Formats: sequence, C-alpha cells, structure tokens
Amino acid sequence: MRILALETSTRDATVAVLEDERLIQETDFGADQRTAQAFAPAIARQLDSVGWRPRDIQLIAVSRGPGSFTGLRVGVTAAKTLAYATGAAILGIDTMHVIAAQVEGPWREIVVVVDAQRQQLCEARFRRNDPQLEAIESSRIVGNQQWLDSLAADRAVTGPALSRLRDRLPARATVVPAENWSPRASTVGRVGYLDYLSGRRDDFWKLVPYYHRQSAAEEKLAAKET
Repeated sequence: MRILALETSTRDATVAVLEDERLIQETDFGADQRTAQAFAPAIARQLDSVGWRPRDIQLIAVSRGPGSFTGLRVGVTAAKTLAYATGAAILGIDTMHVIAAQVEGPWREIVVVVDAQRQQLCEARFRRNDPQLEAIESSRIVGNQQWLDSLAADRAVTGPALSRLRDRLPARATVVPAENWSPRASTVGRVGYLDYLSGRRDDFWKLVPYYHRQSAAEEKLAAKET
C-alpha cells in the first residue's frame, strides 16, 4: 500500500512516503513551511522526489492532534483536500499515540506530555501490547507541578513538553531520548497502516483536528458571548 503521511502538530512539519510499513523517504520542513500556501508545494515535491503521482496514493495518514492550532489545521486540511482529489483513503492519527509508538525499550507503560500552555500539560498514558499500543486513559489537562510530583519510576516519559521541563524532572523519572520526543510523519504512516489493516476507517467529511482546549482567541470570544 502506498501511503502519504503528514505531521504538522509541532513547529517543524514532516512529510513521509511509505510502502506498507517500509519508509521510503521523510522530509523535514521548518516552521515557515507550515502554512497552507507552502505546505501543498512541499507535498508535491515529496511525491515527485520518489516518482509518485498524486493518484498513486492509496492512504493518507495525518496527525490530528493535540498540538499547534495552526499546524493541525493546515495538515488536516491538506490531507482532506488531497484525499478528495485522488480518492485515497484517509485516517486521522492521534498525535500522542504516535509519540508513544516511537518509544524503544522494555517499557510496558508510557506517559506522553505535550505543552498545554498556562503552566499546564496535556497528558496521555499508554500500555504496550506488542505490536499494538493500548490507551490506558484518554488525554487530560494537568498542572506542571502536579504532573512532576506524580511521576513513577516504572513508566517511560516522553513528549515535546519535556524540552521545557527537563531541568525539573525528578531523578526517579525514566526519560526517553530527546530525539524521540516529537512526533514524526514516518510513525504517523506506520500507525495509520496498522489501523487500516485492523479495519479502521475515517469519514472524510467528519475528520477534524483534535485540540485539548479552545485557543485563547476562541475563549475570549466565548466569554463575550456569555
């Protein structure tokens, strides 16, 4: 199966093409490429570099959040537009599941955290049942200090939020290597492929980004309306 995978939940977007679970090529794009005007040409260049035409794509896997409001909107919109034009299947992939899937080693339980701003984190917990990951609980918002105090030694900890918390992590914490903290499009594609094989399908018209909370602008607007 020919797969195009998109990851735009963090500042640096990545695009990957895979055949089944085998990565063919992955490209990093800076934050300046994470706009609707720049991202579509970037996808076209990625396909051209491996000799694929848009209609060759059979599955589009896209990271759907949580993460950057702007980035997720760009990624999901690009994925839906391309799926509509080509007839490819589309799957939205939970970003925190992607990060957990990048953890290597013997750890059965994995804790993922992304920045929720306002001295808070969005946390999700997973249990590894090879080759699958099982969500122990859905993502939740928790204060930075409350989360730090709750860390246990028998869990692997990962996620982009660690970049600003690394100096405060207790000695008992088992921290995943930093190169695996941020989600990668290659992992989005592999998770999407396994989901597709399991029979999972997304409704093209209903697929939307997942945010852990409203943006500050949306919260201000909601406050004015109440």
